[in-house]
Amino acid sequence: MTIKTVGVMSPGSMGQAIAQQLRGKGFDVCTALDGRSARSRELAHEAGIRDVGSLDRLAAQCDVILSIMNPGAALEFAQLLAQSIKRAGTQPLVVDCNAIAPTTMQAVYAAITASGARCLDAGVFSPPPRAGVQARLYTSGPDAEVLNVFATPDFAVRVLSARIGDASALKMCDAVISKGVTALVLQMLIAAERLGVGAELEAQFTAPRKRIHDVVIDALPVMPSKSYRWVPEVLEIAKTLEAAGMTPKMIEGAAEVYQFVASTALGRETPESRDKSRDGRAVVKALAGEPW
Repeated sequence: MTIKTVGVMSPGSMGQAIAQQLRGKGFDVCTALDGRSARSRELAHEAGIRDVGSLDRLAAQCDVILSIMNPGAALEFAQLLAQSIKRAGTQPLVVDCNAIAPTTMQAVYAAITASGARCLDAGVFSPPPRAGVQARLYTSGPDAEVLNVFATPDFAVRVLSARIGDASALKMCDAVISKGVTALVLQMLIAAERLGVGAELEAQFTAPRKRIHDVVIDALPVMPSKSYRWVPEVLEIAKTLEAAGMTPKMIEGAAEVYQFVASTALGRETPESRDKSRDGRAVVKALAGEPW
């Protein structure tokens, strides 16, 4: 398969960074900004991503289309894209890179392949690949090796298997650690702050609990601006655990934590507009003062 033009939907923080990696390798990268937010337009402009306007034009012009968006919108987008592909009469390779349950990925695969196009499962691990930060794209599905051409020093590609759902399963299980542990520690810190023992709690931490605490504290500054996306992702984790015969209840509680954070003033910020000087402890204090 010859890949020249790659569509990225949508050019948020992760999508923009991946698009920049692909442009650096010489690919023509485009997106469809009709109906998209001013933030998406600005991020696309900053990265030099070409706007084709509509989803129909994206389907008509692209060899590969990467879906990188709010997990709660992944299936609906796949269904809309499938309609555009049918109208265009093309057969692009659609790669779903979203944090979704394997069962949701199977539904995405069914929608895309019904249009006559190909589909691969994928998951992005680590922060957006920019400024020397390295990310990994794990992928699975028939002939997933075709995505190896996207690899750069900051964006590794790892093929898991030929099965649709494996990449999503790996992403969901990994996200239990990052999203679940963060929610649990954050809830503990907010509770301690409200009960007036925040400083005392932190002072008595010893390894290994201090290491866990410090990792979460370091991750908190940017978390509120992403929390609205973490709600549907955590619910996808719950679906994954339930399908594996395990209780979804613990991780469903994490969804409530992120829903609370998303409803606050910090949660309404964007990654670009947030106060970069605000550290994790300041985030805890601010959230402790918000009504649950």
